[in-house]
Amino acid sequence: MAGPRTAERGERQKLESGPPRPPFLGRLRRLHRLIILLIAVVLAGAAAVWILYGSPWLRVERVSTSGTRVLTAGQVEEASDVPVGSPLISVETEAIEARLLRKLPRIDSVDVVRSWPHGIGLKVTERTPVLMVEKGAKFVEVDAKGVRFATVSDAPKGVPVLELTVSRPAVLRRFPVDRLVREAVRIAGDIPDSVARDTRTVKVRSYDAVSLELRGGRTVEWGSAEKGRAKARTLLALMKADPEARHFDVSAPTAPASSGS
Repeated sequence: MAGPRTAERGERQKLESGPPRPPFLGRLRRLHRLIILLIAVVLAGAAAVWILYGSPWLRVERVSTSGTRVLTAGQVEEASDVPVGSPLISVETEAIEARLLRKLPRIDSVDVVRSWPHGIGLKVTERTPVLMVEKGAKFVEVDAKGVRFATVSDAPKGVPVLELTVSRPAVLRRFPVDRLVREAVRIAGDIPDSVARDTRTVKVRSYDAVSLELRGGRTVEWGSAEKGRAKARTLLALMKADPEARHFDVSAPTAPASSGS
């Protein structure tokens, strides 16, 4: 049972705590804090938008190019048409990529990256020719995908010339020129590097009658594009076994032949 002193302490605590607060005051304070927080968020968002789009601090001031071999950085940057002076965040990188691929067929792929705070980087990968097709006094470069991407006055060193010598119309009806070019490209991609450096001409007489003319008058009967890796291994073995031979036949890689030694 509580004594007089306990009752006195209870009364004193009630007097010190004051009258009970209305519950709506607590809700009002929470609402006030929430409004302040929302205003701060809105202001921060507006400031971020202004910094990214409206301020002079994050705008495109320079364009840099890397990865070029034949093309110059100036050619790439001119074709890219990057909007210098625009907010960096607003630059449409995919549009720049599409524009470069359309204007410069020599480009196989390109990555357009933002380099904060003021730069755009163009990382270019150029196509590599594996064959050349004669066109009058010039040459058309063809890459490993069969894409004819550039016309040049002088054939690059180490890239063989494609020679189509199809004499039968029936062959062209069954295998159009584009198909024969693709098959020649496949073969060019399978030729061993040491042989490719000496290959001057890839001669296509038919779909399954392709031969190579090497420096020094040597020739290789390759056949079709099928079993290219096996033919490459067989050719290297033949050349090692008979280094004085002038003619090699790997059209049937399980039954190769060499002659003219």
